[in-house]
Amino acid sequence: MAAVSKYFLLLLLLNSFAQLARCSVTYDRRGLVINGRRQILFSGSIHYPRSSPDMWEGLIQKAKDGGLDAIDTYVFWNLHEPSPGNYNFEGRNDLVRFVKLVQKAGMYLHLRIGPYVCAEWNFGGFPVWLKYVHGITFRTDNEPFKIENEYGLESKNFGGAGHSYMSWAAKMAVGLDTGVPWVMCKEDDAPDPVINTCNGFYCDYFSPNKPYKPTMWTEAWTGWFEEFGGPIHHRPVEDLAFAVARFIQKGGSFINYYMYHGGTNFGRTAGGPFITTSYDYDAPIDEYGLPRQPKYNHLKELHMAIKLCGHALVNADPKVTNLGNYEQHTTDCKTVAFNTGTMRSKKSLPQMLPTNVPMLSWESFNEDIFSSDGDARITVFGLLEQLNVTRDASDYLWYTTSVQISPSESFLHGGQGPVLSVNSAGHALHVFVNGKFLGSAFGTQENKKFTFSKSANFHAGVNSVALLSVNVGLPVLTRLFLSHIKNIGHRFETWSTGVLGPVTLHGLDHGTRDLSRQKWSYKVGMKGEAIDLYSPSKISSVDWMKAPLAANRQQPLTWCKAYFNAPNGNEPLALDMSSMGKGQVWINGQSIGRYWTTYAKGQCSGCRYEGTYRQEKCQDGCGKPTQRWYHVPRSWLKPTQNLLIVFEEIGGDASKISLVKRSLAYV
Repeated sequence: MAAVSKYFLLLLLLNSFAQLARCSVTYDRRGLVINGRRQILFSGSIHYPRSSPDMWEGLIQKAKDGGLDAIDTYVFWNLHEPSPGNYNFEGRNDLVRFVKLVQKAGMYLHLRIGPYVCAEWNFGGFPVWLKYVHGITFRTDNEPFKIENEYGLESKNFGGAGHSYMSWAAKMAVGLDTGVPWVMCKEDDAPDPVINTCNGFYCDYFSPNKPYKPTMWTEAWTGWFEEFGGPIHHRPVEDLAFAVARFIQKGGSFINYYMYHGGTNFGRTAGGPFITTSYDYDAPIDEYGLPRQPKYNHLKELHMAIKLCGHALVNADPKVTNLGNYEQHTTDCKTVAFNTGTMRSKKSLPQMLPTNVPMLSWESFNEDIFSSDGDARITVFGLLEQLNVTRDASDYLWYTTSVQISPSESFLHGGQGPVLSVNSAGHALHVFVNGKFLGSAFGTQENKKFTFSKSANFHAGVNSVALLSVNVGLPVLTRLFLSHIKNIGHRFETWSTGVLGPVTLHGLDHGTRDLSRQKWSYKVGMKGEAIDLYSPSKISSVDWMKAPLAANRQQPLTWCKAYFNAPNGNEPLALDMSSMGKGQVWINGQSIGRYWTTYAKGQCSGCRYEGTYRQEKCQDGCGKPTQRWYHVPRSWLKPTQNLLIVFEEIGGDASKISLVKRSLAYV
């Protein structure tokens, strides 16, 4: 059923795109041949759901002005089919509108249908319901689901079944007779006529698996993504330009910058886990749609220089003389058209400036901890895996149980109370005993599993223990680069999260008590989520308090609301959330995304472009919040009375949230 509906959707999309194409596309060893003309193509990744539709045309035009010939995007299955057979192509999901804007700009489109996309996107683009299709195994040769992307490493993990699956995918794709070539990135044994391509920081070492296929670089990484608790990554444009020039020199004819504009992980689309809401990626066009200088102009000049001799590059072989010691000499240049290490453009310095727009009429609503024992729950013996219960309907799952304490326990008559210990498989945990907040614990990208342990104030009789387990993005997959593992690994759909135990009490008269196998109740999400409290039409569903927010700043699980008017001007906008802890934020019912004021740890020791680049190099922002500002698309705002809703998990001062505007200074 999943496979059939997916093919139907794919064919609809391909048919609509074929109406736009009206051209012949083939290839030979020197490059793609479009309408009989061989050419070098520069492309840039811009993911349509990571920006608002009102930004699309401007982003595409900036890409064209920067010397690009094509736009690259994935297709995000879990956006378009959130439940089986129910499709969504509205708003940021309007793929066809995005494609038509690319055509309007006179550019080509490189469509990566996935539907597995990786991309630091929640569950790698798979809808969570796919995990529960009978007989499913992700990313191998099984009937319930097939179609792939970035499969090389995963294919090896599955052995013969992986190779069979890859071959099936290639045959299926070619059989659709779309009239354009198909590529498989990171797939060394891609069968004819599919073109295998390279992804990475450098691809000058790469050669396709057949001498008659073109040399293509489908992901030239312009920077790197951020994780909550990690530093900000920068890739010097001198190094990126050198890598691209070297690739062209070695016979490359297609380069796609990943990302050219990274954008924003709105809502709960960020995967990982722990991927930030910002997906800026140090791209030539920043998260807010502004050119990042000198990266944007330096690459533009590189593209112009290469295209000056593009005809010769794709129609003749360079004269190369081996000098020994891994050194080569190519045909001398009489005139230097471009030097990858020489900057001609000024550097842009982003500034987040106050708009002086006041947040009016702050009010708050506190979640009732005991409401986790409400009607919408299930009760079983033992601890359940989180995703199997929530099906990703919410980041939050309540685990609640009761603990009987004898009046004769020694700690009740003086001394320290027993220690509650909770082992979690990730990603965050907030603990309450008898309705009072005891504390929190968090995992990291490197160590998703963690243990919460703290002395608790138990009393004689029945005590309640409520554990709020929090998801911070579902796993994606592996993008292995040397010793660094990007996201998750093999069979990521089988990975567990939530409170899997053991959950124990230490320090009782009769030793340690294991609570893991006793009766637990489960409730998905918060009350505010259940009633859509972030929606303008539902805010009257609860009684809001008008007490000063400062008095409520350390209260966990608090909803806050305020109103503000749209500022004048057209500068990009953001919310400064540095006064808050961790949670989610909405404007006029639309989710900005997850926020988390967690401080960056890394190796922030300056940056030079010389030498090989890796994501551990040129880090910035250590000791500061990984993300402080959260993009607010202007198209989401009304002239007046814009509703801001914040759900704070651990405590913060909402009265200090401010709306800022982004501008650029040049040095």
